[in-house]
Amino acid sequence: MPEFTAAEYSAILLSLKVSMVATLLALPFGFLLAYLMTFYQFRGKVALDVLINLPLTLPPVVIGYLLLLLLGQQGFIGRHILQPLGIKVIFTWKAAVIATAVVGMPLLVRSIRIGMESIDLGLIHASRTLGAGPFDSMLTVVMPLALRGILAGSALMFGRGLGEFGATIIVAGNMPGVTQTIPLAIYDYAGSPSGDSMAKALCVVAVIISVAVLLCHEYLGRRMIRAD
Repeated sequence: MPEFTAAEYSAILLSLKVSMVATLLALPFGFLLAYLMTFYQFRGKVALDVLINLPLTLPPVVIGYLLLLLLGQQGFIGRHILQPLGIKVIFTWKAAVIATAVVGMPLLVRSIRIGMESIDLGLIHASRTLGAGPFDSMLTVVMPLALRGILAGSALMFGRGLGEFGATIIVAGNMPGVTQTIPLAIYDYAGSPSGDSMAKALCVVAVIISVAVLLCHEYLGRRMIRAD
């Protein structure tokens, strides 16, 4: 394996940072969306379900371009909210976090919903009978019982974030040491005649990290089963 330089270490660390922050940022929103979709019936539910899962079918480049239009200097959020606050998002690592969160959100919501759909509704009704409000029931009954789904969704989203390319390169660019993640670095090296060995080395690193995440998820899942 070739020796990594500062640029490769930066890409590895940035990939881990972006995936972790995106997962933590998306987790509360994903949980609330899953809770809403599982336990409530309302007009427009089908439309919301389609919107949540749309990133699964849209090309990531399209998602990146839409985010660019929304968060850019002429976009609604960029022009009316970010610029007055002096916040720059486009072509920073923060843009990579947002792109990763949007692309991975369907996996997170779907996994949490699966966990919630397995909960016995009688337990929720019992908590309400004992005086717990909707928020208390969500925190004390639904969240603990859906924890496996939350862990599974978080692991899937983290792994998806490590491989995010299309949306990231549109909104964050491919600047070594600034916004270049592992997939973007591999893309650069794959297009270089002398970069083949480094591209392979980064692929090995990506596989090792992904396997470690999955093993950690499997270990936590088994511990939870034994605890039950």
